Amino acid sequence: MGKETTAKKPRREASQVDQTRTALVHAALKLFGRQGFDGTSTREIAAEAKANIGSIAYHFGSKEGLRAAAADFIVETIQGIAGQALGAPQAAAASNPAAARAQLFAALERMVGFVVASPQAGEIVQFVLRELSHPTAALDRIYAGVFEPTHRRLCQIWEQATGEPAESEKTKLTVFTVIGQVIYFRIGREAVMRRMGWREIGDNEAAKVVAVATDNLRAMLAARVPAAGRKGKS
Repeated sequence: MGKETTAKKPRREASQVDQTRTALVHAALKLFGRQGFDGTSTREIAAEAKANIGSIAYHFGSKEGLRAAAADFIVETIQGIAGQALGAPQAAAASNPAAARAQLFAALERMVGFVVASPQAGEIVQFVLRELSHPTAALDRIYAGVFEPTHRRLCQIWEQATGEPAESEKTKLTVFTVIGQVIYFRIGREAVMRRMGWREIGDNEAAKVVAVATDNLRAMLAARVPAAGRKGKS
């Protein structure tokens, strides 16, 4: 029995350490997004995480290290979601334009499900908006880990669906508009709920957003069918 207790203790301690680290990252993500980096003290973060203030230095070295860890959490979270919907940047091309278009619709639906309906997305978007307003090394990590590769992958799929070059200015801007219409429902959430008469944006409301965003994407793709046809004939 003594050996069993001894064997379990390190695992339990490791679990507690991991839980503390995770709690601090989530607290930092929430408070940095809401109050800004300079407006948030380490004491507030520790209190939010229900952790000892010394645990910040222990796990991250400094408040700046904690901000970097929050950025890495965002990258890991969104990479997981994007990877399921889009595949890796080096993934094989869709077998035909119809398959690529289907992939775009699936990605759009997943994007709405996370950005618009997920409570976790609120804290992530707030944090990112702060970084976009006042860029730091944390934004560099998010851009390199999420923005650039995800946008590039969507551009690749757009080329497969329409025949328009992935790295053309037009394609890049088009993909930004597809993403932007979804992001608005998060950053303009309060205005949307007031105008729509919604008390919340849950799964039912998100489904309505998906329907409209899908119609928009379908119209954009329909306008480019001739481009895809010309590529197929060449």
